[in-house]
Amino acid sequence: MDDLDWNAVGWEELSARVGRVRLPGWDCTTGLVVGEGAALLVDTGSSLREGAALRAATRHLLTPLDPHTRVTHIALTHPHFDHVLGTAAFAGVEVYGAAGIDTVFRRGRDGLRADAVAHGVPPGEAAEAADILVVPHHRVSGEWTLDLGGGVQVLLANVGPGHTGHDLAVLVPGAPEIVFCGDLVEESGEPQAGSDAVPGRWPAALDRLLELGGDDAVYVPGHGAVVNAEFVRAQRATLAARFGVS
Repeated sequence: MDDLDWNAVGWEELSARVGRVRLPGWDCTTGLVVGEGAALLVDTGSSLREGAALRAATRHLLTPLDPHTRVTHIALTHPHFDHVLGTAAFAGVEVYGAAGIDTVFRRGRDGLRADAVAHGVPPGEAAEAADILVVPHHRVSGEWTLDLGGGVQVLLANVGPGHTGHDLAVLVPGAPEIVFCGDLVEESGEPQAGSDAVPGRWPAALDRLLELGGDDAVYVPGHGAVVNAEFVRAQRATLAARFGVS
């Protein structure tokens, strides 16, 4: 398979077939894993406008590789506005999330909209995105392997609860392994525990991430620079002390 020019869209290359971008505003990560004729996007941004920008960037990146290749799959790491409200910008895509995220989306649209507005998303944009919020078609209760073609496979793993009640990790095997952690891991600030967090289970979720990736993996936080296993272990110890769990 040909190489991708990640610099052409201002993205960070993690491996030949895996990259990510840190979105403006909340320094939120969106990842992309490219196979042969298929590609997986990890999280979609905070609005339809941001989702449309991601769609344009991925098309610009993928078209020189194969004019027919596009984003075919989306994995949502957790149900917070800055990670999910751009999904509807991608028509006809198969969307995956942790089991139970569908209930949050069906019952919690108003909460997502309000949270987005409270953090600075224009009210009209937040309302529009919440109104047409895409409920994941596939709910992952354990692990789910996606074959993107060309020898590229991705493991979706329900590792939560922790940061929320429905945390999904994305593992891309290789040398090194790459683990998209969602907000179970944050580098650019202290991990945030909102009303939907499950603090008593968060350290165990990080243990599961470390089991999946191992000592030599690249761990991609939901916010901030990529980190290593040592950073994840240190954050686990901090959270365990903060929440009084082992």
